[in-house]
Amino acid sequence: MTKSDYIKIGNANDINDPAQKRLYRFFEMLPGFLAWGTLLFVIFMSWASPVFIAFFIIAFDIYWLLKTVFLSIHLRTSFLEMKKVSAADWLSKLQNEKIADDLDWSRVYHLVILPMYKESHEVVSQTFRSLQKSKYPKDKLIVVLAAEERAGDEGKIVAEKIEREFGSSFFRFLKTVHPAGIEGEISGKGSNETWAGRRVKEEIIDKIGLPYENILVSVFDVDTVIFDQYFSRLTYVFLRTEDRIHSSFQPVPVFNNNIWDTPSFSRVVAQSGTFWHLMQQGRPERLSTFSSHAMNFKTLAEMDFWATKNVSEDSRIFWQALLFYDGAYKVVPLFYPVSMDANLAQNVLKTSINVFKQQRRWGWGAENIPYLLYGFWQNEKIDFMTKFKWSFNHIEGFWSWATNALIIFLLGWLPLFFGGQIFNVTVLSYNLPQVTRVIMTLAMIGLVSSAIYGAMLLPPKPKNKSFAVYLLMIIQWALLPLTIIVFGTFPGLDAQTRLMLGKYMGFWVTPKNRKLEATVVSG
Repeated sequence: MTKSDYIKIGNANDINDPAQKRLYRFFEMLPGFLAWGTLLFVIFMSWASPVFIAFFIIAFDIYWLLKTVFLSIHLRTSFLEMKKVSAADWLSKLQNEKIADDLDWSRVYHLVILPMYKESHEVVSQTFRSLQKSKYPKDKLIVVLAAEERAGDEGKIVAEKIEREFGSSFFRFLKTVHPAGIEGEISGKGSNETWAGRRVKEEIIDKIGLPYENILVSVFDVDTVIFDQYFSRLTYVFLRTEDRIHSSFQPVPVFNNNIWDTPSFSRVVAQSGTFWHLMQQGRPERLSTFSSHAMNFKTLAEMDFWATKNVSEDSRIFWQALLFYDGAYKVVPLFYPVSMDANLAQNVLKTSINVFKQQRRWGWGAENIPYLLYGFWQNEKIDFMTKFKWSFNHIEGFWSWATNALIIFLLGWLPLFFGGQIFNVTVLSYNLPQVTRVIMTLAMIGLVSSAIYGAMLLPPKPKNKSFAVYLLMIIQWALLPLTIIVFGTFPGLDAQTRLMLGKYMGFWVTPKNRKLEATVVSG
């Protein structure tokens, strides 16, 4: 199988060779097998060997405590760095500093692709207003609004209205319509982005003759609101990056657009996601692309843009580039925020369902594990340590997602119930709850820091909200153990189980809802 074949694989059904298809299916089953194997192991051993599993649980709790402290340090460091970066005048730095010998900042163009489905005019127009307010020269911005034919008249009306309002605000504006039902692709962001990328290449970039290597592509969810220094910061980091062509650039997603209107559990899930991505910014060796990100147009053109057969296109594009360039590809953190929507529906029940579905779609990123392992199997040019590092990090991340919270908050008590009379009269049986309680109390440092940073990240309070709501923003973090299981472990385990069974998911578009008083975080 050639590289051009395996970098665009969606799932095992795309492979014709029976032996290769079985291998890919084995890799697809691996995440679910590891997750369920771990959980069933703990349950079985709680009955078969309660003493062993009691020591295992204590050791696991200690590991969780150390991991919490380690990640809390990264959260604090990354948070302070983001505040520092957000306060700087990056356009002034571009204008007054010699950053790169081979490329002046004024020759860098930004292509913004905004895939749109049935989002409201309110949501899309707020995104475009933030582009208008950018301090980066507008004559260096090419904006593509990528609509979907399957959105019908609803999407068409919004797209046409946006074109009338903002079409003349940038160097070039292009409205594309991704046809429905193209054979060999699934309906989703990846296929829409690829259609838009090919259209803008043919209709604008090639006609003008812009050098591909001078164009940075920012792929945004259509609810993404940027701050005025985003393109300046991105350009600065791009010019300073060694081998910038083979690099992606990742901002920090802050889910603040409608944060004051969302239920507590949705806020906890949203802010927990922000904190995770903040911590990852401080660990670039583990960083991959997520949601809104940027990369060089030359890279995209050489790979023939995004894959069109998978759900998790935002992270898949990084793994695709890693395989395409034989391991010589990386993600560079920007430590600069972009603001997005937290999950909000018409009522609490619908919001909870949507939060679960969104987390399950993100959990479906486990589909990249078989993709990566199979690609490493095919690509002999990538060195062993690179393969091992990325394989271990990716598998461990999704394994932790699906198992750790259950082991800590639920399964840790099983030896007391399944251990029998002999175990329950031991000193270990008496001390297990005490030791676990002490360790978990110490681990509360992570919860306390989340509450503090969550409050510091809040946008200005709307006038119709009482000051007492700030107190709720602190108290809500008591929900973390519940939300991390219900809206973390369960959807993650659901996604991995579907992958293990070959029940492939399609792309689910998160509905965007806001109230009129919703605001975004200040820059």
